[in-house]
Amino acid sequence: MKTKTVAKWIRTAPRKVRRFADLIRGKSLQEARAILAVQSSPAAAVLSKCLESAVADAENNHDMDPDELVVAEVYADEGFRIPRLQPRARGRADRKLRRTCHITIALSDEEEDMQGR
Repeated sequence: MKTKTVAKWIRTAPRKVRRFADLIRGKSLQEARAILAVQSSPAAAVLSKCLESAVADAENNHDMDPDELVVAEVYADEGFRIPRLQPRARGRADRKLRRTCHITIALSDEEEDMQGR
């Protein structure tokens, strides 16, 4: 069985999250937790929090065993961009865009979901 969890409007650029999403894709839950635990980036901490939310969802809502879970899919899509102003010289301002992302994590407890990876 496969479950999907989406964390929306995360205030981190998707490019920063994708670095760590590529590291845990296709790994078992224990390996993914260990990989994210040793990373010092705030983006890895956000991804770890989303992974724990996905595990709790799979365990409580779908009665899946957490010891058998595998990270089948994980990706970070771009959300909307928050406009901000950067002060410049002579009373001017530049426009900056703060990026957000949506993190999607799909967990599976079956081996056939991992075929072709």
